[in-house]
Amino acid sequence: MSKVYRLLSPNKILLIQTAFIGDVILATALIEKLRRRFPEVAIDFLLRKGNEGLLQNNPHLRQVLIWDKKKRKTRNLFGILSQIRQERYDAVVNLQRFSSSGMLTALSGAKERIGFDKNPWAFGFTKKVRHEFGTDEHFIHETDRNLSLIAHLTDTQREYPKLYPSKEDFQIIPTHQNYVCIAPTSVWYTKQLPPERWLALMAKLPLDWTIFLLGAPGDRAVCEVLLQQSVHPKVVNTAGTLSFLQSAALMSGANMNYVNDSAPLHLASAMNAPVTAVFCSTVPRFGFTPLSEKSWIVETREKLDCKPCGLHGYKACPEGHFRCANVEAEELVKSIGEL
Repeated sequence: MSKVYRLLSPNKILLIQTAFIGDVILATALIEKLRRRFPEVAIDFLLRKGNEGLLQNNPHLRQVLIWDKKKRKTRNLFGILSQIRQERYDAVVNLQRFSSSGMLTALSGAKERIGFDKNPWAFGFTKKVRHEFGTDEHFIHETDRNLSLIAHLTDTQREYPKLYPSKEDFQIIPTHQNYVCIAPTSVWYTKQLPPERWLALMAKLPLDWTIFLLGAPGDRAVCEVLLQQSVHPKVVNTAGTLSFLQSAALMSGANMNYVNDSAPLHLASAMNAPVTAVFCSTVPRFGFTPLSEKSWIVETREKLDCKPCGLHGYKACPEGHFRCANVEAEELVKSIGEL
């Protein structure tokens, strides 16, 4: 009887997602779902160092645990494990299939240890959930995959990711001005539309609209090249100057956001901002499509046997032609007309 009670009314839950920026954003749907189902539960979140700014101001979190993967990775991992065990969580929910997060879950000492069946440490979980992608016709969104981990604690209804920019973050939004945001880069080369394609799009955008180029500090050089080569008169390079939440706030007020299959896509989803997402080497059935009410997906019209070439993309096209990036500017600007 006591075990059933704990399942129905956990006091303390830890969510683990130590992967990339977009993965953390999509994982916030679980925070929303758990808070809605359990108003009094303490929710903690473990992520990798560098991503903690995403969860700033989140009113539903008790604390954020940070794993530094770049310095003394293994030593810090066991330090995090010790911290987790001391907390005596009722449930630990692991959203990843990596061995390190699986080890943290299996050895956490939590009453409920939940994760995907493909994790190498799944043998140490009390509940294993099947990880699947679905088909082109009936794909499973990553958010729904993640939510399936806690469906037995909550319900099967979709919840949406959400970020919480502060009032100061929203002050970045230009007033009385039409603008679009373009996030032209990705960690993976084959996920990003080539510069000449972005330049073609920028040339077709209204001349009285401002174009904000978004990105991390490492993307600033690429964005600067686009700024210098663009024929559009109102281009601003913000790469490396805005925080995660400032970028999210800026995207929320845009007439349109143009993104690759990358983290800015999920920033738009978390803000329910209008977005046009370009899928080059990857495909929508992987489950990382936009969730905004006003969203569009653009891909090459060419039928390619090599697409998709992988789940995460590559540093270079394996075939050497990169034809999956043959997306015309006319296809991209259609979304503004439809909006």
